[in-house]
Amino acid sequence: MIKSGDAAEVTLVVGDHDTAIAHGSGDVPVLATPRVLALAEQAAVAALGEDLDQGQTSVGVHVELHHVKATHLGRAVTAHAEVTAIEGRTITFEFRVVEDDEVVAHGNHRRVVVDRDRFLP
Repeated sequence: MIKSGDAAEVTLVVGDHDTAIAHGSGDVPVLATPRVLALAEQAAVAALGEDLDQGQTSVGVHVELHHVKATHLGRAVTAHAEVTAIEGRTITFEFRVVEDDEVVAHGNHRRVVVDRDRFLP
């Protein structure tokens, strides 16, 4: 059962495929904002762990992201997501992404629990 306070972390070492150049979101070789978002979503999904019923999955429906610091190639960042609210099928997470002890990004994210079969062809 999903509960407030459930949390998880995922870590990424920034490589060429994670940069703003690779994602088309800029022209400098630093961690791309879209990649930061994907990392935050990975942490949120991990926080759900095995708590969804068989046949269920979650989909992202909202994000508020503040990307406040550049991260260079070869540096490690860790995204931490924590469940802060549950309203029906909607789960809200707060997240932060850090490099060493410095916040790189922070925000909130909502996911909705759905039947996996609805998203299959």
